[in-house]
Amino acid sequence: MELREIAELLKARVLSSEQMLETEVHNAFCCDMMSDVLAFATNQSVLITGLLNPQVVRTAMMLDMHCIVFIQGKEPTPEIVSLAEANDIVVMVSDESMFRAAGLLYDTGVLNTDEE
Repeated sequence: MELREIAELLKARVLSSEQMLETEVHNAFCCDMMSDVLAFATNQSVLITGLLNPQVVRTAMMLDMHCIVFIQGKEPTPEIVSLAEANDIVVMVSDESMFRAAGLLYDTGVLNTDEE
């Protein structure tokens, strides 16, 4: 699924790296604990989180993730957005809950990282 389709599905606003919206992704990982993301997520996943911290972007960078979706309408700081932009990571904000966002993606074939 393309990141553009994810933005549409989650009714998300794209805040950074719009040039990357045609990127294909197949996995998603939902978590607010970045240590768990590092331990269990696979590369090139979409990270769905409610944690508003620059460490989210740094974690995504380490795992070559292409997209971070901040849920429940949580607005990332300009520092978070510019760090993501500098590293070609799409940042989206969705009003959906983490549970619903994950369910919507799962229904369209985006899998959890351990279901490959």
